[in-house]
Amino acid sequence: MDLQQTPYLAALLVFAAGLATALATGLGALPFYFIREPSDRLTARMHAIAGGLMLGASFGLLMEGRVHGGWQTLVGAAIGLIAIQLGEHFLHDHEINFGDVDPASAKQMVMILAIMTLHSFSEGVAVGVSFGGGRDLATLITVAIAVHNIPEGLAISAVLRAKGTSIPACAAWSIFSSLPQPLMAVPAFVFVELFRPFLPYGLGFAAGAMVYMVFLELLPEAYALADDATDVGLWLSGTLGAMVIFQLLL
Repeated sequence: MDLQQTPYLAALLVFAAGLATALATGLGALPFYFIREPSDRLTARMHAIAGGLMLGASFGLLMEGRVHGGWQTLVGAAIGLIAIQLGEHFLHDHEINFGDVDPASAKQMVMILAIMTLHSFSEGVAVGVSFGGGRDLATLITVAIAVHNIPEGLAISAVLRAKGTSIPACAAWSIFSSLPQPLMAVPAFVFVELFRPFLPYGLGFAAGAMVYMVFLELLPEAYALADDATDVGLWLSGTLGAMVIFQLLL
């Protein structure tokens, strides 16, 4: 199919590709069907795993952003750090309800979901832009993002599950966080030259936001819950290393 000569079918194909990457995020909740109710020690490990996955994802985002524009990526990362700080101040001044979760935990859950959802906008643009380069490139990028989304879903589920969220809800929220991907893929494909310059800013923004969340939210709580700080460090380092290797292999 010639993507340029059949614009309506092409737009449908781009949307389907973006939707597939979003649905893949929900697979990250599956391992929690085999995990008992989390103790403090397990909760600390889950936060460490989520932190490692998010730091690894940030590394991938920065490397990808560097290809499209190095300084633009750094500017985006700085904006991401500032935006998350402002978001935290806003949430601190407003009571957040997330089911039966206590307000402090609810704030952290909302922050994680907000960051990963914002991150998904960049991935949606990447899918749409890739279709502008032909089917072969589009297939490669779509599969890579879909596979990459599974550990991202695991990171989201690790945080939500530790707060008592049900496994189906973890999967649903993971998919929800990736819904911007099909929504952004089509306009990015149609207006590829308009969207392409903004891609490094978006990638950097998501990376900066995730790094802030890991070091200022997830890790402090993990160390507070753990009876052995070395255990948290090992899980964080191992997961980070695995995520970086996983992305390099893609």
